[in-house]
Amino acid sequence: MMSDSRSDNGLIYKTRWLAPLVREAVAHHPVVVVTGARQVGKSTLLGHELSSKQWRYATLDNFDELRQAQKAPEALWAGTDHVIIDEVQRAPEVLSAIKRAVDERGRRMRFVLSGSANLLLMTKVSESLAGRAVYFDLLPMTLGEIGCLEAPKLLERLFEGKWPKESATSAPSDPAAMMLRGFLPPLLDMQPGRPVSQWWDGYVATYLERDLRQFARIDALGDFRRLMETLALRSGQLLNQSEASRDCALPQATVNRYINILEASCVAFRLPAFARNRTKRLIKSPKFYWFDPGLAAHLVGYHDVDSLRKAREYGGFFESLVLLHLRALAQLSFPRTSLHYWRTVSGQEVDFVLERGRSLVAFEVKASSQAQHSDCDNLRLFLKEYPESACGVLVYGGREIRVMDKKIVALPWTALFA
Repeated sequence: MMSDSRSDNGLIYKTRWLAPLVREAVAHHPVVVVTGARQVGKSTLLGHELSSKQWRYATLDNFDELRQAQKAPEALWAGTDHVIIDEVQRAPEVLSAIKRAVDERGRRMRFVLSGSANLLLMTKVSESLAGRAVYFDLLPMTLGEIGCLEAPKLLERLFEGKWPKESATSAPSDPAAMMLRGFLPPLLDMQPGRPVSQWWDGYVATYLERDLRQFARIDALGDFRRLMETLALRSGQLLNQSEASRDCALPQATVNRYINILEASCVAFRLPAFARNRTKRLIKSPKFYWFDPGLAAHLVGYHDVDSLRKAREYGGFFESLVLLHLRALAQLSFPRTSLHYWRTVSGQEVDFVLERGRSLVAFEVKASSQAQHSDCDNLRLFLKEYPESACGVLVYGGREIRVMDKKIVALPWTALFA
């Protein structure tokens, strides 16, 4: 059981699963970059995990410190060799000065940079830090973090071909209510309904009107909002930019640029296709997911639990919930675990493939409360195609752990965080 603590402003800080990795990286690397969408808790994480007096904190949301970063960036760390710079994407030119400081002052320098843009996707930025930085992407909170639970060793077991014994778990909470609310820290004490809807309205407005004007210089915000709503309807589906372009009445080049911006600003995620053996023709387009199922549900227009449960997009939102937890667990893995999906041109698909070295674990996701033998057909096909796979997993909405086949187990979705 992890502990939580109360901060100076009275808010409770819940320890993030990523925190030990950030502390370890700071001890060994001169530059550590923590990115993530707005409101995922980057500043809170760094404020609690790097709270000693040796650290100087600067935020480029502060106009004076932004001007300083643009005009005389070295002044931000004058007299110290430990500095945290928040919202660093607002002044990319500061990174060249950081590179010089690390090169000139040696490895005693420690920079922790955070921001609501994925610097790895900003070419000029990532080139400035090449060979000097390690990167982390802070996600919305997992249900384990919300409940102050230690990160489960589930992936380690599965990559060894092991899983929990057959049993019934405690009755899970309603995933629909959780998905409707979302998993950002400010939402955790809210119940689905008007307060949550109003919060997401404000989040989208701030993102469109502030971040995008500053970060991407998008003037046609109505077009951008329309594309966001179109993509929310396709959460968990193959990304077809031609269809999105037609539905939004936007040029395909504009759609491509907007999707790149969504991904670079950490609010969307493209899941690449998996292919190792090419004995079958495979689909290679990525699948599209929002960083938080609550945002996708809000953009589509669902504001109450009953309508969300009946929605045809419910399965895609449930996949997003599972993907959020798999991404969080994969970040903790060593060696690093990459995520993909697998689909043939004839439509046979495995929702998620986790790859670690040469080892594979395949996941099929079903929102239904019962695990059926037929739900595992595509897992069997994948395991036959890739016999080196450690196992296949059916993640579903029920509460029983069941062995479905020689190398296939059905796990309740709650096993991803408990």
